[in-house]
Amino acid sequence: MSTEPLLSIRDLSVQYPIRNGEVRAVRGVDLDIYKGEVLGLVGESGCGKSTLGKAILRMPPGVITEGSIQFGGSDLARLSEEEMRKIRGSRIGMVFQDPMTSLNPIQSIVDHLTETIRTHQPDTSKSQAREIAETLVDRLGIRASRIDDYPHQFSGGMRQRIMIALALALNADLVIADEPTTALDVIVEAQFLDLLRVLKEEFNLTIILITHNIGVVAEIADRVAVMYGGTIVEVAPVLELFGSTKHPYTRGLLQSVPSIERGGRDLYRMEGSPPSLLDMPPGCSFNPRCPEAMPVCSETEPRLLPIEGDAGHLAACFLYHRAREGRVST
Repeated sequence: MSTEPLLSIRDLSVQYPIRNGEVRAVRGVDLDIYKGEVLGLVGESGCGKSTLGKAILRMPPGVITEGSIQFGGSDLARLSEEEMRKIRGSRIGMVFQDPMTSLNPIQSIVDHLTETIRTHQPDTSKSQAREIAETLVDRLGIRASRIDDYPHQFSGGMRQRIMIALALALNADLVIADEPTTALDVIVEAQFLDLLRVLKEEFNLTIILITHNIGVVAEIADRVAVMYGGTIVEVAPVLELFGSTKHPYTRGLLQSVPSIERGGRDLYRMEGSPPSLLDMPPGCSFNPRCPEAMPVCSETEPRLLPIEGDAGHLAACFLYHRAREGRVST
């Protein structure tokens, strides 16, 4: 992994305009992604994971209202739509949750791939683009002879491989995978994760893996970022996160995962529900559900700060930063 961030997000906020006002789906996010790593982005549904992923590519309907996204010497949040079109697909690719909603049912697989290649590389001939497409799908475990087939003729796992092929067709620097295993059964999911692992090594891929499946993160991620209420509450190397969890929300997520060690005991269940992004509670957004909440938690929102003594581990929690924040005495 590189020591310099490939992509650096600072104070990013994203809103959805609606009839009743504006939904702050992402609030003041700071996050770095390094070349060659797999970053797992986890949290409950509605916490802002997919919105953050789409914001990097400036995809609607979310609107960036504050912050910066530094990538390749440019701030993606400030680029024009024409400039962003050159980056989407060529330098940053995306694998969506349900490939059938992303693939055109009346276009063959070769049409999808050659269109992507020739849009960004117009000097490439049709025959050259087809050759690139055949080589790529073959490396992803799909017979080149099936390249003229249509999306409905493939299984769910194969369609996800085609989505990866589209993301890799132009040797993208960064791939954002948004819930890529949700529609797959456990066997195909395992095969898909093995494929991602191989591709990461072969192409030196940098991947943001958006998921609510903690098991998937433990299997493939190098680092994990946990989102709640539209902001990042904890970031750590994967082994550090599982072995020394800091934030009470992260602890609740991990305790909610079925475990052989717990035997037949009931799963842990966090009380309450995620906050409404239209009406966020004051202070820490998790404080109404937090079993360790203190008075300061309902007054001031904690910042994401490093944990002393734990390299690379950050948490937004007054359990660790009360003295450093200077808002309550030690």
